[in-house]
Amino acid sequence: MAKTRNGVIAALDIGTSKVVCFIARVDGQGLRVVGIGHQAALGMRSGNIIDMEAATRAISSAVSTAEEMCGEHVREVIVGVSGGSPASHNQGLEVAIGHHEIGERDVRRVQQQISLPAETADRDIIHSAAIGYTVDGTPVRDARGMFGERLGVDVHLVTAASGSMRNLQVCVRRAHLEISERVVASHAAGLSSLVADERDLGVTLIDLGGGTTSIAVFYEGNLVHVDSIPVGGEHVTRDIARGLSTPVAHAERMKTQIGRAVAKPNDEYDIIDVPLIGEEDRTRPNHIPRSILVGIIRPRIEETFELVRSRLEASGVDKLAGGRAVLVGGGCQLDGVPEVAAAMLNKKVRTGAPLRLAGLADSTGGPAFSAAAGLLAFAQQHHAAATQSQPAAVEAPSSRIGRIGSWIRENF
Repeated sequence: MAKTRNGVIAALDIGTSKVVCFIARVDGQGLRVVGIGHQAALGMRSGNIIDMEAATRAISSAVSTAEEMCGEHVREVIVGVSGGSPASHNQGLEVAIGHHEIGERDVRRVQQQISLPAETADRDIIHSAAIGYTVDGTPVRDARGMFGERLGVDVHLVTAASGSMRNLQVCVRRAHLEISERVVASHAAGLSSLVADERDLGVTLIDLGGGTTSIAVFYEGNLVHVDSIPVGGEHVTRDIARGLSTPVAHAERMKTQIGRAVAKPNDEYDIIDVPLIGEEDRTRPNHIPRSILVGIIRPRIEETFELVRSRLEASGVDKLAGGRAVLVGGGCQLDGVPEVAAAMLNKKVRTGAPLRLAGLADSTGGPAFSAAAGLLAFAQQHHAAATQSQPAAVEAPSSRIGRIGSWIRENF
């Protein structure tokens, strides 16, 4: 848990387009956000760091703003991972248990056998969790408390490129912070924006970020698949800039203020003014119908969801994901994106946002802040699980022989 002395939790979401820091305190109703800082991301491309100094400045600025708002000093942060090409790996592991009652120690013993395939030697494990159990070959929902001869555990691993994770760690440390946990951003976004029934029945969460589109599939309450596509909102902006020969900054304003992904009947008659690159004096107006802008935006949005659909089909989890998708991230706020997603994915689509998190302002409670809010939800969830599984306190054996006896009882 990334806590200060006063029990405050800090979350840091480092994306391609922005860096967000949320600082929360636990009160009687749960988590309450008390500090918010967000800064335009610098030195980032497709979720990966390409300029260490610039990225460090953006991180420091976002964290400092949040600290000033709540009057706390943060030493550790839970960090959202969007770069390093996150990928899923599933393993089935099995151990003999000798007909005794299965406990948490047996599950941990199985998980200790986790080993990455040789082709993933240059990747770090970001997340590992049991998603299914078998007792003597029979699938069960939770094996704890049961009796049998052999315990099987299906484990889901999420990995990311080691180099990218090392760069991330160095930048955070240069900002005088330590990483307490790493969480894949799409996983975090799902924890904050999905309801329990969606996670149980099957849902695909799609995080439309600035440089990447991340995918997370949930089924029976568990994260079962993640993936990432190096296409995001910045690609739409650059398509507009190239197609209309306009500055990138103006292309971004056009996209967010008047852009949309679905054409309307009056687009041919709705005229917009587009400044051209290099024409600072604007002596000649450059007017075009909005239909041209829509014609540039829609193909890129369709391509993005076509890639999402292809990745889901190739992974074999499309059926587990059910017929529902939830969109988060800044890119989903573009007019018409949910409609295009529904048509391309053949799913029921809704736009998600952080749920059940007090203290968020309207400006920071939308889909673009789902990952940052989810990092706090992850912290709260794992803290509660750790508290419930913590054994009752016992008097520690004082003698050396007593300590040896305790070790033998715990391990054999």
